[in-house]
Amino acid sequence: MKYKIIIIAGLIVSGLFSSCDQFEDDYLDAEAPSTTDEALLFSNAGLAKGAIDGIKVPFGETNSYRGRFLPYYGLNTDVEWHNTSQTAGDKADLCVYDAKPNNSEMNTTNNAYAMMYQGIERANICIRGLRKYGNPLPGTDLGQLLGEALTLRAIYYADLVKTWGDVPYRFDPITPETLYLAKVNRDEIYKQLIADLGEASTLVAWPNETAYTSTVEHVNKAFVKAFRARLAMAASGYQQYPGNFGGVRRSTDPDLSVDKMYTLALKECREVIANGSAKLETTFEGLWKKYNQEVVTAGGESLWEIPFSDGRGRMLFTFAVRHTSASDQFQANGANRGGVAGPLPFVFYDYDQADTRRDVTCVPYKYGAAVNNIAKQELNTLDTWYFGKYRYEWMTRRVTSTNDDGVNKIYMRYAEVLLIAAETANELEGPTAAAPYLKEIRRRAFPASTHAVKVDAYVNALTDKQSMFNAIVDEHKYEFTGEMERKQALIRWNLLKVKLDEAKAKMADLKARTGSYADVPNTLYYKYAADNVSLIIYGLNRGENTNPGADYTSATWTKLEDTKIASLYKAGVDPDLRQFWPIWQVFIETSNNMLENDYGY
Repeated sequence: MKYKIIIIAGLIVSGLFSSCDQFEDDYLDAEAPSTTDEALLFSNAGLAKGAIDGIKVPFGETNSYRGRFLPYYGLNTDVEWHNTSQTAGDKADLCVYDAKPNNSEMNTTNNAYAMMYQGIERANICIRGLRKYGNPLPGTDLGQLLGEALTLRAIYYADLVKTWGDVPYRFDPITPETLYLAKVNRDEIYKQLIADLGEASTLVAWPNETAYTSTVEHVNKAFVKAFRARLAMAASGYQQYPGNFGGVRRSTDPDLSVDKMYTLALKECREVIANGSAKLETTFEGLWKKYNQEVVTAGGESLWEIPFSDGRGRMLFTFAVRHTSASDQFQANGANRGGVAGPLPFVFYDYDQADTRRDVTCVPYKYGAAVNNIAKQELNTLDTWYFGKYRYEWMTRRVTSTNDDGVNKIYMRYAEVLLIAAETANELEGPTAAAPYLKEIRRRAFPASTHAVKVDAYVNALTDKQSMFNAIVDEHKYEFTGEMERKQALIRWNLLKVKLDEAKAKMADLKARTGSYADVPNTLYYKYAADNVSLIIYGLNRGENTNPGADYTSATWTKLEDTKIASLYKAGVDPDLRQFWPIWQVFIETSNNMLENDYGY
């Protein structure tokens, strides 16, 4: 059963957080919680847990992760895009590297930027209280809660930095003197987060080591270590910096050198792997069915999830295979739900045909208008695909809210641990050391009958660092398309514009049926299965050019306009110089002249 984040009840907790939810002058008028209340709260694990839950509440607020951050951040990449990127407007601008500070989707005081800092302030209060009034030692309930608070703060800050670059450094509760802060070099923030997660990893339990860590909606040691590895890779990777020493480069801070950060990341990943308390699911389809069925038991592939109650969160609402009718046999979530984004049209054809991830990830159909509450699958056009990782039809709960679906966001999964281990081992020790991790990923992806060729021979042929690295970049694509993890990876590899331009060239070749896509059919043939709902499609695979029979209906499979191809990023914009969103104008104007935008915004 899903654990539900609820509004915190009780005078002690509501009083504690009253000040951190105020902004600007309102903060100065807020009544601070009494020392007695705070001492009582943070010396009692049962009460303190309510405060820790309160740190998570901003994830689900209206214009926070739920409806603004998760639906837009991470698009467009070399594998995924906003399906209407070609339609000019503020929604598309967020994805095509042309966001403006006054973007109407974002420029509000309750936007994700503000909600992230609200979550940070709540975490700061909890961390201070637990350190001052509790005895948060490893192996204790209060220790677990302190580790969770440190990790939740790191999550908010990691998302701030990857989205906005340099931001204010706020690791203590707000005081009148610190109400307005300037931005700091993000290197300082990364170092603090890496240190905090190092401490947190000593405090929290492994998955299923305690009752508290039996769900992926609570922080556990496997996640903390894996997340620390991810941040080490981001901190040492390429990224855009402002000012005279700006441009796209690696950090010049010796504490964030590739050698130090890769060594740290590899150590953390190997400890997670060796512990065995998290693992790949047996099949890729099984992983995503389990996700849509809202199984949150720890010990599988999901390491930690942003928890949404049934009435909050929009993962399927935004990203699922589209359902046209407001209600059908699978959902009652409203009309035209899902399908806001999808894989680029060539991604399906880049997968090996034997790769079981392909048909889970890339879906060429939608559910049409329901008749007697039954909707059938209908073919899309070549330029519009959906993410099959998110499917109402795989849920066990029927969504009846017309504004949200309540399905969690997987924040990190074990497959990423294996790929980070492969990447760091390759850099530090060579491709032979990386090979076992890459093989484990591919072994799950391909049928056992193909392992000799698709796993062993394929990986064993990667005998130098560059070929292994290139294979890891490709594997990341096949594993994570549709999870919006690709953008930050491309940035840290210094491959963002390179891969976006490569994707445009691939789409042009697909449209013309030249180069690597010369054998992609121009016509699809389809009929309905015995259930009279599911499509049987012939012609999706390369080389399937023969009409399969009179019981099939043909459909042209060529629609891919130049304007849509070009919309992967805005004409005249260099994505490498627009890696971040601008700080929204409302926050600039109310910063007491402490904040400004860089990068030409």
